[in-house]
Amino acid sequence: MPRGRYSLHDVHDHTPLGEEHFHCAPGPSGWRYISQTTAPSGSHLGSVDLTLDELGRPLRLELHSADWQVRGAALEGLTWVRTDPTGTHATEGNVRAHAFNGTSPAFLVATARLLRLTPASPETRVRVVTFTDPVLAPRTLDQSWALVNSEAHPTDNGPLTVDEYQVSALDTGERHTIHLAGDVVLAAPGIELEDLESPPSDR
Repeated sequence: MPRGRYSLHDVHDHTPLGEEHFHCAPGPSGWRYISQTTAPSGSHLGSVDLTLDELGRPLRLELHSADWQVRGAALEGLTWVRTDPTGTHATEGNVRAHAFNGTSPAFLVATARLLRLTPASPETRVRVVTFTDPVLAPRTLDQSWALVNSEAHPTDNGPLTVDEYQVSALDTGERHTIHLAGDVVLAAPGIELEDLESPPSDR
């Protein structure tokens, strides 16, 4: 069960945004990721609890940030309920989309597991609902994913396969690269893996 720590920073000016302490593992239903996010000062910022089924679809999502809360799942597309800090107002959303998204590295792994790309696969379009920090406001975006390289690297625990993806935002044309090893993000814009206590689980 991979357990470790990511550092998060602003993708434009590299300002530190905090750290995400996580653990994740394959399970009976598919895959689960749990994390707690802290500010650079060490104060608590929020949490992520994401469970996927064996096909990579979100069975359950629970996000917390600045006292805002989102609960969601794959239901007639994607369905979620967003609750304000007072707990008195809740708004429901539903979009014909494929995956949830946000600042957590969990969402990159989840989308990769959903798409199941190979280096021979064409660029694949995916519609995501992203929740923006700190108020978890939902936005629907279209992305294009391509697995451009998959390479095995020798380690003390056997070969480790690193997948290199190119992800494009179809509204802006902005393109960036992410590197995944199984269910761990090695590097991506705004994300650096700082510590990993056990090897990644296979993709």
